[in-house]
Amino acid sequence: MTGRRRFASEIVCLMAACLWVPAVLAQQEQEEKPKPAARVSPLLFDTSGDRQDTDQGTQTMQPDNRPLSGIQSPTLGTTEMRHSYWVPGIEYSNVIRSTSLNSAANSAWNTTSYVSGNVSLLDAWNHSVLSANYSGGGFSSSDPVQGNGQYHQLATAFEVDQRRWQLLLVNQFSYLPESAFGFGGTSGLAFPGIMGTLAVPLPALQSTFVPGQTILTANGPRYSNTTAVQLTYAVSPRGSITLAGVYGALHFIDPGNVNSHSEILNAGYNYAITRNDTVGLAYVFSAYRYPGNPQAIGDHVGQFVYGRKITGRLALKLAGGPEVSTFRIPIGGSTQKISGAGNAALTYAFARSGVELSYTHGVSPGSGVFTGSTLDQANATWSRPLTRTWNGRVNLGYAKNRRILSVSGLTSPSYDAWLAGAKLSRALGRAADFSVAYQAQIENSNVAICSTPNCGTSYLAHQVFLTFGWHTRPLLLK
Repeated sequence: MTGRRRFASEIVCLMAACLWVPAVLAQQEQEEKPKPAARVSPLLFDTSGDRQDTDQGTQTMQPDNRPLSGIQSPTLGTTEMRHSYWVPGIEYSNVIRSTSLNSAANSAWNTTSYVSGNVSLLDAWNHSVLSANYSGGGFSSSDPVQGNGQYHQLATAFEVDQRRWQLLLVNQFSYLPESAFGFGGTSGLAFPGIMGTLAVPLPALQSTFVPGQTILTANGPRYSNTTAVQLTYAVSPRGSITLAGVYGALHFIDPGNVNSHSEILNAGYNYAITRNDTVGLAYVFSAYRYPGNPQAIGDHVGQFVYGRKITGRLALKLAGGPEVSTFRIPIGGSTQKISGAGNAALTYAFARSGVELSYTHGVSPGSGVFTGSTLDQANATWSRPLTRTWNGRVNLGYAKNRRILSVSGLTSPSYDAWLAGAKLSRALGRAADFSVAYQAQIENSNVAICSTPNCGTSYLAHQVFLTFGWHTRPLLLK
């Protein structure tokens, strides 16, 4: 209960800050001449095809000015919005699954129905933006292990963009019945808030700053929370420094899993060598702790970073460098490990389609199974409008978790998880949409994936998602 109170207090404090700071800024800006446009991050790929909401009008793409050495993922750019608004909606999803959610249970086809309410909010001032997305509701399953329950996802961000400095406050919370890696597939169930042209995209955090959940067979419902603060200051026309602090936690409801807390400090320097190309240096210190377990890990990473951005077309980031990990409790007699860490991200928009690729290698909190693990994670997504009303999307994900150091004479557990899916979606007018999606979840390990007798070393689940969503017209704030 202590963990829950701590999460609740964090969320309340962040929401209070998000509501108080904009109010102060609004008082300061009320004497300024209002501007018709406010900046907000765009959808990566517009799944609405050729539809355009008339309340928003024609959107103009602006360059992405996020710091290269910061905690956010690069984007193709930002768009100008004409109004501040909020949009409520409802969503129904039915998930048909080939096996039980618990890998230890007997395999049997089952179905789970999710009914949820969604809300998206965008409130913009001359130099700041407050955005939020929430989805939550209940579910009922024929899988006796999963049964009935509830789920919630909330993401909020407050951004201030002044002439020489930028401030970012982000909070991401989820309470899910299974791993976030693969939850909902490519259906709308996986993302908080309203989908389509009225969606409010938030500044996504890189996966290395979010508590990992990439081992599919970690059992039971769990809640995860990430709170981040980032400040960027321009020291010259081409150079800037970035400082960020991130606190993350992953807690499981059922026993038998490993809870984790992470405290991360990120510092970097960015230098624009051309209009499209930027280089930088980054230092990241991560402290991983495990309530009820004496182990603790201190992880130091130094990286050289290169980025290239072409507004509306290309966003590329490459980072790599040495990594030094220290252990409070020795592993195999060692208190330190020296290795390398890196990540890469590419987003490219073709004339009628788009691709998104990402890869991460380094030490992670352990995904609920390890007290720290070495993680390799890769994701690939391709999307394209198929007709004026139909859109297609294909995704592939992979994650490998293994013990940080091998212990002589003992098997070093490792888990390989694969996701493969596809989605077809169709707009039903301006206020509704429908989608059908498929996803395969595969996990292989060199040890038993559960603690029950005769438990195997592999897990396979087929999932079919049928989703219907409806939302109101945008309710204008100003």
